[in-house]
Amino acid sequence: MKTRVTEKLGIAYPIIQGGMQWVGLAELASAVSNAGGLGILTGLTQPTPEALRDEIARCRSMTGKPFGVNLTILPTVKPPPYAEYVRAIIESGVKIVETAGNSPREFIAAFKEHGITLVHKCTTVRHALSAERNGVDIVSIDGLECAGHPGEDDVGGLVLIPAAARALKIPVVASGGIADGRGMAAAFALGAEGINMGTRFCVTREAPIHDNIKQALVGASERDTALIFRTLKNTARVYSNAIAREVRSMEYRPGGCRFDEIRPLVVGTRGRAALQSGEVDGGVISAGQGVGLIDDVPTCADLIERMVADCRQRLHIASAWAEGAADVRR
Repeated sequence: MKTRVTEKLGIAYPIIQGGMQWVGLAELASAVSNAGGLGILTGLTQPTPEALRDEIARCRSMTGKPFGVNLTILPTVKPPPYAEYVRAIIESGVKIVETAGNSPREFIAAFKEHGITLVHKCTTVRHALSAERNGVDIVSIDGLECAGHPGEDDVGGLVLIPAAARALKIPVVASGGIADGRGMAAAFALGAEGINMGTRFCVTREAPIHDNIKQALVGASERDTALIFRTLKNTARVYSNAIAREVRSMEYRPGGCRFDEIRPLVVGTRGRAALQSGEVDGGVISAGQGVGLIDDVPTCADLIERMVADCRQRLHIASAWAEGAADVRR
């Protein structure tokens, strides 16, 4: 497949593995890249910039194909040393960076100076336009269906993707709710030139997640996610386990709740431990509504090959419908 996304990133297929906390390790990123997509290491999964340097080196030993690093910039009382992580990325020779969260404006010049291609993930057209003005190369637009933080505007991909594609001059990558070739074909029809998947790549053999978690996601329907932190204006979509349900009950009790009351339930170390131990109700587990489209645990190579074939088939069928052919089966 050839789009502006594949050309800018130097990949065979316009399929990007999203940066996911605790999950974006070398095993998964290298597998996606080796299969023709773009694997992404999650920068802040590594506890220090030096650890990130080591993980980049480890990934490079596992693939000769392009891969990137995600750097999510979030407001926090005690922010990590972002500038040091940026330096680690640059000095390690990484050529693709996915940014998310707050604007990466202060780091763009440094990345550009070293020939790094920037993909910025955002949840609104207004933020996408700002990212374009600031000099990013590709925008990944995240609809309400996505795992993690979908923003507070509640706009689904069916509207958000074409709105972004219509407004931007740079390429748009569709993110949120995509887990198969049908979704990939739909994204192209809506104006995207690539797709970003997180939840679907969590349910692959190479994902560094306990099989109990993978099987729980395989068994989930599109109704088995929950939006938490809504009352705190920091909405996150997660798998609807016991922790998520308890958080929601606290948020919506009379008088609501403060973040420090739910912090022990949602602390990141609990989520990480759950992913590693397989205790499905042990912590917060990010998952998008695309879980309803997942029914197996393939290798990344098998998943990408299947998705590309299904995407081409769906586009062919849709094209035949548009041309009035009567004999194309559904």
